Order: sequence, then C-alpha cells, then structure tokens
Amino acid sequence: MSEETVTIRAIPPDAAAIRAAAGRIAPWVRRTPLLSLPAAALGTPCDVTLKLELLQASGSFKPRGAFNRILSARAAGLLPPAGVIAASGGNHGAAVAYAARALGIPAEIFVPEITSPAKLARIQSYGATLVQGGATYDEARQASEARAAATGALIVHAYDQPEVLAGQGTLALELEEQAPELTHILVATGGGGLIGGVASWYGERVEVISVEPEGCPTLFTALREGYPVPAPVGGVAADSLGARQVGRLMFEVARRNIGTALLVPDEAIRAAQKALWEQVRLVAEPGGATALAALLCGAFVPPEGARVGVVVCGSNTDPGSVV
Repeated sequence: MSEETVTIRAIPPDAAAIRAAAGRIAPWVRRTPLLSLPAAALGTPCDVTLKLELLQASGSFKPRGAFNRILSARAAGLLPPAGVIAASGGNHGAAVAYAARALGIPAEIFVPEITSPAKLARIQSYGATLVQGGATYDEARQASEARAAATGALIVHAYDQPEVLAGQGTLALELEEQAPELTHILVATGGGGLIGGVASWYGERVEVISVEPEGCPTLFTALREGYPVPAPVGGVAADSLGARQVGRLMFEVARRNIGTALLVPDEAIRAAQKALWEQVRLVAEPGGATALAALLCGAFVPPEGARVGVVVCGSNTDPGSVV
C-alpha cells in the first residue's frame, strides 16, 4: 500500500461527505423511526429515545455504508465486472448482498464459522455467493482479500473505508433531524464503522458513548493503549461485534469525539434483548441490544437532565432465542 493511499484512508468523513452520502443512498435505504419511551417502560434510569435501525433493510444499519461505497465506486467508473466482495460476521454481508442485488451486480460474501444460521440464511436469500470458513471475522477478511486480488472485485470493507463511515454517519444526520434535543447517544461498537460515522456527524454537539460486550473490547482496548490493537473476540454478540480490532479511520474520530467506552456483560445484553421483546415487542440480536444494556445494567449513569438516545442497530437473530 502506498503512502498516498494510507493518507487518504486516514481521513474520516466530514459533515459534507455524510450529507452527500445521504443524498446518494436515499432511494435505496429506509428512514428508520424513533420510539420515545418513559423510564418505566424498560426500567431505564431516564426517559429514552430508541433509534429503530433494526428496521433497516436487511435487518441492520449496514446497508447505509454498503450502498454508499458501491454507488460511489459506480459513479467514479470504478465498479469492476466481477462485482463486489465483502467479509462479515453476518450483517455487513447481508447488507452488501442486498445492495448488490438491488443494483444488479454480483456479490461474494465471506463469513466465519461463528456466523449464526439466521444471518447465513439472510445472505443467501439475496442471491450472493456465500463462503464460510475460519474461526473469526479476521480470518474471513483475509480470505476475502485474497479472493478479491484474484478476481478484481471491489472490496466493501465492513467498517474501515471512508465511504462506509460516511454512509453509517447518515444515521446520525437522520437522528439529529428527528430528535435534536438529545444530549447523549449510546452506540454498540465492533469494528467501529457505526460509531465512527455517528461521532463524525455529531462532533462535540452530543456525547457519543461506545458500548461493547466484555468479550469483545475492541475500542475500550484501543483507547487504553492509545492505538488500535488486537483484542479478544467472544461472547453472545461476537458474530456482529467481534472485530479483532477497531478500524484506523474510526479511531481517529474516537480520539477526538468519543470520551467514554463502556463494557457490559453477556447477561446484561440478554436482559436487554428480553426487555425489548417483552415491553415493546422488538426482536433485537445481541449486538443490536448491546447499547441499551449499558442503561439497564448501570454501566452508563446519565447525568441529571440528560436526553438519552440509544441506537438499536440489528435484528438478525432467531426470534426463538429471544422470545
């Protein structure tokens, strides 16, 4: 990789890039709704506004970044005949497969052995070629990059590309239009594409708080060490939040705009899933319920007067595992 390429990749998206992404992807993604709940509804310490991104096309926030990456390449004349290729724990793969089908291009998706049957089925339902192997997302990523080198397909990275971060940042643009009063927003973190995009949009206007499972402490570890480093991968949310380390792009954003990185146990994540189902009849996957878990278990204690938003970011799970 050249020094010039490294420099380009090290520049996170700004507000203009996120606005441009919003216009680009608008015909292809959903504007997801909010659900505002009093504290008593879920047992949270304050009223809470849920951003229901689990209702996004393909069941997670991921189409925002996937469409922006692919459409940007197509507009620049850089979309190859081989189509697109991606590595994923499941949700990103489903999003890339969904976007590829919508745009009429081939897609090949690499996933690790831990990917859930629900996510495998979702990817296959969109007609992509599915390759499963390797114990972790990182092993699937390496296999996908070798395959892309052989075929010439466009790599759509799960979190560490400017176009992907800008696409994910459109969620925050949308959320600020819907709920401009929010002061704190909790976001689940894996590789960091979502929270990197959200924090890129908000800057210092809102406190963006990272929430990770104890078994996948990628950003927590990176902030402690001062740079992205490999972290453990395990627990109930590993198929969606189990990146080996955070992306370099989002880490540049995190150093400036994410002051708090919280960890929650698997038991709290399961409890958040159960609360979402029993109280508001939403089926969230473990990763999708992780941000809410921080409020329910006390990992995040909102200051007096806080107006708190929580991104519920994914629904790709077997409903029987929640109900």
